[in-house]
Amino acid sequence: MKDAIRSSLDRVSGLLFLGITVAVVADAFDIWHLAGPIGAALSLVVLAVLSVTVGGTGRIFLGVGVALIVGAEVWGQDPLGAIETALERAAFIAAFFTALTSLRFAADTSPSITRAGRFLAAQPPGRRYLALTLGGQMFALLLNYGAIALLGSLATASTRDEPEPERRRLRLKRMLLAIQRGFISTLPWSPLGFAIAISTTVIPGANWADAAPYCLASGIAFAGVGYALDQIFKPRLTGIAPAIYTRSDGWSVLLPLLALLGILAVLVIVLQSATGLRPFNIVMFVVPAIAGVWVMLQAKTAPLRALAQRSGRYLFHDLPAYRRELVLLMMAGFIGSLGSVLLTPLIEASGIDLGRLPPWVILTALVWLIPLTGQIGMNPILAVTLFIPALPAPEAIEVSPIAYVVAITGGWAISGMTSPFTATTLLVGGFAGVSARHAGLVWNGWFALIMGVLYSIWASVLTLL
Repeated sequence: MKDAIRSSLDRVSGLLFLGITVAVVADAFDIWHLAGPIGAALSLVVLAVLSVTVGGTGRIFLGVGVALIVGAEVWGQDPLGAIETALERAAFIAAFFTALTSLRFAADTSPSITRAGRFLAAQPPGRRYLALTLGGQMFALLLNYGAIALLGSLATASTRDEPEPERRRLRLKRMLLAIQRGFISTLPWSPLGFAIAISTTVIPGANWADAAPYCLASGIAFAGVGYALDQIFKPRLTGIAPAIYTRSDGWSVLLPLLALLGILAVLVIVLQSATGLRPFNIVMFVVPAIAGVWVMLQAKTAPLRALAQRSGRYLFHDLPAYRRELVLLMMAGFIGSLGSVLLTPLIEASGIDLGRLPPWVILTALVWLIPLTGQIGMNPILAVTLFIPALPAPEAIEVSPIAYVVAITGGWAISGMTSPFTATTLLVGGFAGVSARHAGLVWNGWFALIMGVLYSIWASVLTLL
């Protein structure tokens, strides 16, 4: 009986997520003036449906959301408008997640993706870290967190035949760190990630096109420092014969992955030039289309039937399996958006004028605030949407919005590799057999401190531009 109810709720929630995605895309392309409110209403309904099956943490977040709604009704100046805005933020997060995840499930059955991942995991020690870092970046653009799941499982499998336990442990650790850091290094600049999507939304005047070169420099610095630390602290094993590595594939095995990324990039650039929309709004339309074509190309016969079957499985089985993650992400956006409406007047009433602080102090604090709140379980989406509206606008302190975006995405990246509550540290810790806190703070502690200092300096320098 419980399984039948769960199956029915999964089908309902799958249809609701489809409706939310269509509504958010329609609103972004300005197809229908009611699309935004409809997406907000559907997000409220799907949260109510998922509250039946989500775990305790999700219900805590839902409870906090209800409390904020009551607070907005009591103390808010425009409670209905604030609640609608918060629900629209939750709808956008749900649609963005739904669109991006569709590409991952198209990739799951692609032999070329698995072959490329296996090739990267089989690289010899001299270039394995760099190969997995670069490969992790490419896979992250297509698979999001699925990149760590795929490459991590391949890395684990590649070390099982290692006869020396110490070599096996160290090799797995270095491979997992390379994969994680490769993934994290895309957060500061990728339009396919929440860091850029959220930060360019909450910062007045910010857009991805202007910030991209500076954020890309942040990502390159992240990957470069990670590689340098791996080489400096590379373990030296004595008394153990060097392992021999063989592989049958060449670098050409990565060509299908590069071609797919190229197609995605061209479509986003062309459509952005034609429509003037933000890249992440275009992504929500382009990515599911690419996923659908990819599924049909994989089908040997009856491609349309294969697309219908895979789409049904994705909507009614695969996507609802992420109910916990979806509730937490949606509620993080909702709580942050609605909470900021109540927090900002409190700060103003207290007489605190953050605008009097030097800009570099504000941006440096921002770099460190996001990872520090991540240690107590605050999702970066929640931290950014809650605290950023309380800060002075870029023009109020005479700095470019780019500096804000660099600081936010830099702090987001540090939080992604250190917080024991993020998917990256949970996945890496699970593959390595250590706790997420150990993987985040022990393995990445010094790296996080170095990147925190570099990002603070980088954001501060940008205040002078």
